[in-house]
Amino acid sequence: MPTTVKPATFDHLREALGVGNSTPRISWKTLAAPGWTQAAYQIETTSNGETHVSERIASADSVLVPWPAAPLSSGDEAAVRVRVWGAGDADPSDWSAHSVVEAGLLRPEDWTASAITHAWDEDPESDRRPPLLRRDFSVPAPVAKARLYVTAHGLYEVEINGTRVGNDTLSPGWTVYGERLRYYTYDVTELIREGDNAVGSWLADGWYRGRIGFHDGYRNLYGDKVALLAQLQITHDDGSVTVVGTDQTWKAAFGPIGFTGLYEGESYDARELPAGWSQPGFDDEGWGPVLAVPRDPATLVAPDGPPVRCTEEVRPARIFTSPAGKTLVDFGQNLVGRLRITVQGQPGDTVTLRHAEVLQEGELFTRPLRRAISTDSYTIAGTEPETWEPRFTIHGFRYAEIEGWTGGEISANVAARVYHTDMERTGWFDSSNPGLNRLHENVRWSMRGNFVDIPTDCPQRDERLGWTGDIQVFAPTASFLYDCSGMLTSWLKDVAIEQLPDGTVPWYVPVIPGGDEWTPIRPGAVWGDVAVLTPWTIYQRFGDTQVLQHQYASAKAWVDLMDTRAGGTHLWNTGFQLGDWLDPTAPPHDPTAAKTDPYLVATAYFAWSAVHLGKIASVLGNTADELHYTELGRAVARAFADEYIYPTGAVAGDAQTAYALAIVFDLFPSEEQKQLAGRRLAELVFDGGNRIATGFAGTPVISDALTDVGALDTAYDLLLEKECPSWLYAVEQGGTTIWERWDAMQPDGTVNPGNMTSFNHYALGAVADWMHRVVAGIAPLAPGYRRILFKPRPGGHLTHASARHETPYGTASISWTVRDTGFDVHVEVPTGCTARVELPGQAPLEVGPGAFSYAVEPVA
Repeated sequence: MPTTVKPATFDHLREALGVGNSTPRISWKTLAAPGWTQAAYQIETTSNGETHVSERIASADSVLVPWPAAPLSSGDEAAVRVRVWGAGDADPSDWSAHSVVEAGLLRPEDWTASAITHAWDEDPESDRRPPLLRRDFSVPAPVAKARLYVTAHGLYEVEINGTRVGNDTLSPGWTVYGERLRYYTYDVTELIREGDNAVGSWLADGWYRGRIGFHDGYRNLYGDKVALLAQLQITHDDGSVTVVGTDQTWKAAFGPIGFTGLYEGESYDARELPAGWSQPGFDDEGWGPVLAVPRDPATLVAPDGPPVRCTEEVRPARIFTSPAGKTLVDFGQNLVGRLRITVQGQPGDTVTLRHAEVLQEGELFTRPLRRAISTDSYTIAGTEPETWEPRFTIHGFRYAEIEGWTGGEISANVAARVYHTDMERTGWFDSSNPGLNRLHENVRWSMRGNFVDIPTDCPQRDERLGWTGDIQVFAPTASFLYDCSGMLTSWLKDVAIEQLPDGTVPWYVPVIPGGDEWTPIRPGAVWGDVAVLTPWTIYQRFGDTQVLQHQYASAKAWVDLMDTRAGGTHLWNTGFQLGDWLDPTAPPHDPTAAKTDPYLVATAYFAWSAVHLGKIASVLGNTADELHYTELGRAVARAFADEYIYPTGAVAGDAQTAYALAIVFDLFPSEEQKQLAGRRLAELVFDGGNRIATGFAGTPVISDALTDVGALDTAYDLLLEKECPSWLYAVEQGGTTIWERWDAMQPDGTVNPGNMTSFNHYALGAVADWMHRVVAGIAPLAPGYRRILFKPRPGGHLTHASARHETPYGTASISWTVRDTGFDVHVEVPTGCTARVELPGQAPLEVGPGAFSYAVEPVA
């Protein structure tokens, strides 16, 4: 087959419009004959009418390679194409199709617009009605190109000449606004015309000044005024440029949104929408003035990943009447998003939409939402059908209660629209066990629902925060299922910003007041280790050394803090710890009351992060730090063993999490003790009826611990158990996402009485990473899957399993099928990669790109 180079991509961006880097890194994928390997490449860039062709670069690299041409300036557009040579090829491949990358506004001085807000007085402690902002403008010559650069204090949606700009939502997202405020770039060439034009914007509180956090929440965390900062740059056919920016010529007025909040929901009165308000010629005589709001343009940053968008629509699975006579809609899937309705009635009629994850006694059950009201209302303007969806709120729900419906059939006129960060899906899993497949789907749905601009812990109640421990344990699973590299890279920058001077990593990022429970910020194992382990995961899964460079100071500060806390003993055994959070034996009111000593957990993580910091230092070429932190990790492991491991291999506390951490984190002084501990761990699982006995710290490692010590059958027994607590218990109960508690829904059908009970919480779904690597048998052996390990380990009476992953180099896959006397395996290695194939009873094989099939016979 001819060698074909796919169009290039840039950094971790799906869309390369408005990038924040003048020298974006370039990646490409190659389709070639089996065994073909790249020996060299050449990159052509065309920008500002000039073409630059790089030299023939002798390299096998094709992921995140350096920009080969002059740096881009603000607004510069470059067309890029690539061609490659294989080993021994005299001639190159054909050039790839062009890919276009365009820089955003790269310098603070490129911003000439000012942030503006409405001028009327407000009570900052009350619910405030959001404004509309608008202005007319004239375009003096034909338009060749137009770009809109926009951000806000709060949330925005922009319209030009009556048409919505973009399809993102909840923009500009949630960052540490004082230090980093994200802006987006839109191609609005088709919306601008010579002559009269108009631009308008909706604004809302969002995370900036809306009520966020526990209990009654906190308002005005970043400021008490919403504001818009927008700059429209129009390039004309003759090369001249017209700039229309936010300034004090704009005007403001109330719109149809009475109130909107992320927790509360949105109220909208369609009678209050000023017809034609974002079109030229609108009479805005009654609109009020605007005020300038300070904003340092040096804090404005381009996105590292995709925005939040609607990615799917779900239709009602069932519509029924509750015992109390309420109209309820079951969408058959716990999801995150909002409803779109088409309704007809009389002017002033109001339809009210309430949301919840579960029912109890046949009614919408809202207690787990705490103070998140999650209610939307729409007041009808006229008598013709009207279609509406909230703009600035989002809900976690499976069920909706509809009051005041006056339209046609609900089934045809109501849809749930699913919203999350619009990441590319990269991972698939399948097996002969339907329950296992549903579990994997539950994990995926929980990731989707909680990757909403930041990695949150739950999408439905009055919280929705970027808990550091949750993503730390889940990142390996997440990075298989979706390309979350850009999103997590952005969020990790905020982790470093929010990190305290002594190295303490907050429990959640961005930081908000946490009441008595979470304030002041204290260091905690598992959660703080996100500073080290999540950058390492991104490097391993996506092949990006830059994230290690950018996060190195943060990672180092965290490990140094743990060293200081250990006070020379190498044991972190003081201070507050969450430990094995949500161990199933913990009472509903105290999730920290786990079987495993929290200081054992803390010291184990101290060793693990120190060793990984040494690995990061090695990748970055910092030999001194590599030696120091590697030895520190070994010293902590020795101290752990002296304190917590007995000569018999028993671990203090005799708990599943204690054994699992010690095994996976390599903390045993001898292999014999490790094997003894492994036998004891398997006994504990068996004696417990194969029910899970671990929380956030133990759950991600227990399956690997059992596998590592040869107790694979026990690992499968644990995975496939259906009684509570277990992974499949929620599946058997009809759960369609991962629960926060193993018994969030109790066997009698009532919701766990704990105040903290979410039905969409991905952390305990971290087992999916083991399903990919062990059940299916695919794992990275080198960063970015440049080398792949195929090592399937069938069990659990499965007759087949498969996994597919879109690596940075292309599609890698494995499938196996059991037959009477063994099993058959088929693997696919993408161009640019090699693989190690390890099958029972056979010597390991090293293979290059291509497709390979193997027959595995029973081992004598």
